[in-house]
Amino acid sequence: MASARIREIPVTTIDGGSTSLADYSDKVVMVVNVASKCGLTPQYEQLEQLQKAYGSRGFTVIGFPCNQFGGQEPGSAEEIVEFCSATYGVTFPLMEKIDVNGADAHPLYRELTGTPDGEHVAGDVQWNFEKFLITPDDTVTRFRPQTRPDDPEIVAMIEQALDRVSTT
Repeated sequence: MASARIREIPVTTIDGGSTSLADYSDKVVMVVNVASKCGLTPQYEQLEQLQKAYGSRGFTVIGFPCNQFGGQEPGSAEEIVEFCSATYGVTFPLMEKIDVNGADAHPLYRELTGTPDGEHVAGDVQWNFEKFLITPDDTVTRFRPQTRPDDPEIVAMIEQALDRVSTT
């Protein structure tokens, strides 16, 4: 169980608006640090497929562009939005470009990185497209970048969490 505090940490949308995960408190949320010039960038396609498949049931992906890994997200907010829309038809929310590791890491990621992965290892984000699945009861599950968004384990967890949400 993660701290409910995660939901209260303010974040800025890619167009400069203010929000927090509290605005998604009734949803199953997948937080992902994204980049447009990475070998893993095609994961945008699976992320959007999940959004389309489960969005109407109370699921959302939230993308956080990050340029900390090999300079693979160099674009401006406008360029990122254009790339995501034109290349992958992204409809899920994107937030402002942030750091996920180090002294300037966004407070949300400082909290999230305390969550261990399947190997029981917490700490820094390893690369672009690391995923944090957050359920409405504030359970956080971490998946490293090489795990595809449509991995059967992730899909099963999303479906189970959505089933719990629909019965409460």
